[in-house]
Parts: sequence; C-alpha cells; structure tokens
Amino acid sequence: MRCDLHVHTVHSGLCNIPLISSFCLESYSEPEAVYSKLKRRGMSLVTITDHDSIGAGEELRRHPDFFVSEEVTCTLPGGSEMHVGVYDLNERQHFEVQGLRDDFEALIAYLREQNLFFSANHIFSSLTGKRTAADFECFETLFDAFEVLNGCMLEVTNRSASEFAAKCGKVALGGSDAHTLSTTGCCWTEVPGARNKAEFFAGLRQGRSTVHGNQGSYLKLTRDIVEIGLAMVTSNPLTAPVALLGGLVPIITLINYIREKQFAHQWSARLAKVDSPESAVCEVAA
Repeated sequence: MRCDLHVHTVHSGLCNIPLISSFCLESYSEPEAVYSKLKRRGMSLVTITDHDSIGAGEELRRHPDFFVSEEVTCTLPGGSEMHVGVYDLNERQHFEVQGLRDDFEALIAYLREQNLFFSANHIFSSLTGKRTAADFECFETLFDAFEVLNGCMLEVTNRSASEFAAKCGKVALGGSDAHTLSTTGCCWTEVPGARNKAEFFAGLRQGRSTVHGNQGSYLKLTRDIVEIGLAMVTSNPLTAPVALLGGLVPIITLINYIREKQFAHQWSARLAKVDSPESAVCEVAA
C-alpha cells in the first residue's frame, strides 16, 4: 500500500511570508480535489497533514480509505521551531496535541502515551528557521521516523535527511508536501504487502517502508508559488495589485534555493564531524 504522508489544503491557514501573511493562504487546494488527485496518482490510503488543523477531515472522513493527520508546529527546548507529522489521530487527540505544542517534552510524552505514529519533518531545511546541534540530538533521541523524501525540498536536503535517518536507524517516510494540486502525490511512502491501514502502520513501525517519487527543484518551487499567487487573486480579486510582485518570484526562489543548499550542506558536514551532537535537555519518560 502507498500513501502520500505530507499534503496540505486550504485548512493549513495563512502563509508566513512577510507582506502577504495577512491575506495569502498556504494552499488553495480543496480537500475533495486533493483526495481525487491522490487517488488518480495511485495512493491506496489518503491523509491530509494541514498545519495544526484537522479541518479537512470533516469533508473526507466519509471515504473509507482516508485517515486524519496533521503537521504540528512546535517549539524545541532550545527555542527553535520544527514540524512534526502526527498520523491517524482523532479529534480529542488533536486538541490535546495543540495544547501541548509549546511544551515539547510533554508533547512527545503524550504522543507516546497515545501510541500515535509521528515523524520529524524536513529537518535539514531552513523552512522553520535556525537549527542547533541540540535539535539534532532531540531528533535522534525522541523520534522513530524521519521524513527523508519531501517533494518540495531539494535533493541535497532529502539526501542529508536520508543519510541521518540511516545512521540513526530511523523509519523512512516520504510525502509531497504539496501546497498545490500540481505537486500533490509526487512523493509517497509504501509498505509492501500491507492490505489495510492497520497493516500499513504496522509496517511503518517495523521499518518496512520504502519511499518513492520526485525531488523538489527550483523550477517546481517557482511554479508552485506562482500557482498559489494566481489562486489567491482568483479567490480574492482585491489582492490583484500584489500580483505585480510576481516578477520577483524567480529571484525569491533562487535566494531560497541557495539558502536551503547551504543550510543542508552546513549541518550535514557539522554532524559528520562529531560522533554525537552537543547535549540538550531532551529526555522524555518512556
């Protein structure tokens, strides 16, 4: 069975890009359209991982092959931010998770207590800001699964995550991280031999997953930003003047491309030089 374990819809809320963060959404993809696209791309199971929201579940839970997930924005002990994929949770668990996302140790303890499967997403990307060596100790100590193939991340970012996951003995996950329909389903996680959701998750926990799909690229990111901008204007014509900034998109994505490449190279090299990162308060009771 295969499932794209990282997908966004309109329920991911507003973007965090300066100047447009008060009116531009992270994604304009409607849940039903995303579901249909994923099925056309051959997904056996479907989930949505909106930022800190399970709103898409209200529309899609009628499908027997759908399960509720989310991408939780949380604060690490050192103050930096990360995204945690939390899969197959219910509404009560969602509210508990959201209440704990600023208390990292308590969040991880709760996820373990509830036997929820969760992952550290795009850990070699600067998307969520700075990293410290202590952050990587948290990843290594507290997570069983890493996202190692993200359809919106550069090859060097994914390769760094894959190498770190192999070194630490982590379960490998893949997902498109799609914010547009064009990218939806371009990456996925597969568990060979699984026949239903229970067997799919059992396979994940046993480390029998494989990842497949296409890496991110400068052109793909540029296209996605343009598509989101067009969807923004279509949804709200009053934002049309902002479209005049569209000519800057290739420059912005080029700067992001260079920054992401440097970020991944920096942390890959730094982690390769030491046997273990500097210590941090990252202990959670089993």
